[in-house]
Amino acid sequence: MSKRAVLEVIALDAQDAVAAEAGGADRLELVTDMAADGLTPSVETFAAIRAAVGIRLRVMLRLADGFSSGGPEGTAELVAAARALRAAGADEFVLGFLDAHGAPDLVAVERVVAELDGCGWTFHRAIDRAADRDALRKQLADLPGLDTYLTAGSPEGVDAGLDVLLTEAARGTEPGYEPQLLVGGGLRLEHVRGLRAGGVSAFHIGGAARPGGWSEPVSAEAVRVWREALDAVAA
Repeated sequence: MSKRAVLEVIALDAQDAVAAEAGGADRLELVTDMAADGLTPSVETFAAIRAAVGIRLRVMLRLADGFSSGGPEGTAELVAAARALRAAGADEFVLGFLDAHGAPDLVAVERVVAELDGCGWTFHRAIDRAADRDALRKQLADLPGLDTYLTAGSPEGVDAGLDVLLTEAARGTEPGYEPQLLVGGGLRLEHVRGLRAGGVSAFHIGGAARPGGWSEPVSAEAVRVWREALDAVAA
């Protein structure tokens, strides 16, 4: 039997977190303000979720819609947010910033990562907007704690990015490609079999865990459907 695939679910609050854990999620991505595609939650929200569930939590570090760090002032705010969350007990994070040319904003990324004390972190879907995905991976390869890329393979979502995802999954032993590929962004159940067969071992859902839309909480049953689908397919 293949290794169990990771199922990560977006959570906005403790209610979401409890439902996701009950449905079989392995990990949560904690955010606020999905109208802006997910921003940094408050320390209080993190603490409430941490107290409510036992599964792993990855906390978003992002101040505004888009993939800019906000320059020196924004980077300073991100560093302060990371420091406060670390002090509250957060030990996994999500981040990713690009410059105006679509290259990784190494100054911002390195400054924020320096606050994480080696904690594991995901470079999120900024990679899907990068001018050169391969170059980005190689530029970030030596940063401490980088263990995951969240990607749809394309800015348009998984349907458009399937070939890229399968190609990158097959390169997993190459420099810059060792971090786990976490697929999300327009992900549907019908994608699972092909992605698992191609070696993808981690899946990220947000709206799919909320049949009633983003105004409604996570549904434990919806998460369970994904858990069962992943467990039923061998890589």
